[in-house]
Amino acid sequence: MLVAFGAVVFVLVKFGFPIILSGVEKRKNYIDESLLIAKQAREELARVKADSEALIDQTRREQSEILAEAAKSRDMIIGGAKDKAAEEAAKIMEAAREQIALEKEDAIRQIRREVATLSVEISEKVLREKLDRKNSQMDMIDRLLDEINIPKS
Repeated sequence: MLVAFGAVVFVLVKFGFPIILSGVEKRKNYIDESLLIAKQAREELARVKADSEALIDQTRREQSEILAEAAKSRDMIIGGAKDKAAEEAAKIMEAAREQIALEKEDAIRQIRREVATLSVEISEKVLREKLDRKNSQMDMIDRLLDEINIPKS
């Protein structure tokens, strides 16, 4: 039995253990390679994550710059529009003042014409009433001649 045990051990050591050891070695190499690949994948993932965070930060900065520029442009446009509106309002007010002044002058001229016309009409009516008779007319002529100092003929 000892001889059989020795023969089994010899066959195992000569033929079995090298196969088992090579299988274990292959398994160990496979695990080591898998660990190395996993480590490289983690490093690549960390690098990609850092790159993406940097890209996100850059995008946020650009977004902030664009928004600031847009706000600045908006303020400039609003300011320009306010200035333009104020200028336009001033022009309209000045034109309105000029129009009012012209209309006022026209109204005063028209009132003066009407007053002059009424004065002439009233004077005409008063003179007609006073000069209805021949004596009244002669008295009026004499009086007017006296006022302008022309001798009577």
